Amino acid sequence: MPRIGWLASLMTMLLALLTGCGSNSAPPSAASGKLVVFAAASLKPAFTQLGAQFKAQNAGSNVDFEFAGSSELATQLTQGATADVFASADTAQMDTVAKAGLLSGDPKNFASNTLVIVTAPGNPRKVGSFADLARPGLGVVICQTPVPCGSATQRVEDRTGVHLNPVSEELSVTDVLNKVTTGQADAGLVYVTDAHGAGNKVTTVSFPEAAGAVNVYPIAVLKKAPQPTLAQRFVAMVTGDVGRNILAQLGFAKP
Repeated sequence: MPRIGWLASLMTMLLALLTGCGSNSAPPSAASGKLVVFAAASLKPAFTQLGAQFKAQNAGSNVDFEFAGSSELATQLTQGATADVFASADTAQMDTVAKAGLLSGDPKNFASNTLVIVTAPGNPRKVGSFADLARPGLGVVICQTPVPCGSATQRVEDRTGVHLNPVSEELSVTDVLNKVTTGQADAGLVYVTDAHGAGNKVTTVSFPEAAGAVNVYPIAVLKKAPQPTLAQRFVAMVTGDVGRNILAQLGFAKP
């Protein structure tokens, strides 16, 4: 009996040890982990919604967003910043990242956006056209030229011959919008989606020349993505039906 009891105890210990090793060595779920997404500032409302849906559909995952001007994000990436996905507000900044050899594949265009003028509610300065933005004494704020909204503004200036004298040039379109909503500027050039999100905090003035400077938004998985599986899934969501529906609801057009 003592020998049988000793063998039984030994087998129990070995079984427990093997079971413990098995559970510790099991690979983590492919859906688990933290996804880091660098995205244009104008995408914040849409991607925040998409991020919540993504986490719900991928148990154990989390999404950290870095929202800023696309040129700023591209600079961070080319200088060594680590992320899984890059979504730009124009193709030029995506090209910068691609030329640096940082993409794992071809980017996919998923939306487009158009410039509009925003003013204080009621448009007290009576801005009615792009040319009106050049009026003396009007405090206009725009994006810096490397930023996609600034590049689009420059294209409109070049095509119309109307050159603006802004009181401020900002690093992101959300900064431009903030200058107008807080009364620091009379008017600003932002995207349709930003005006849409601001609601009654601004009056929106469309101008036909903006049709010649539409920005297309591309998205791509980065070559050194720490979470390549999650990155592919996120890009698929953005470019699929879920992404298209959310983007359309917030004023984005098709690419």
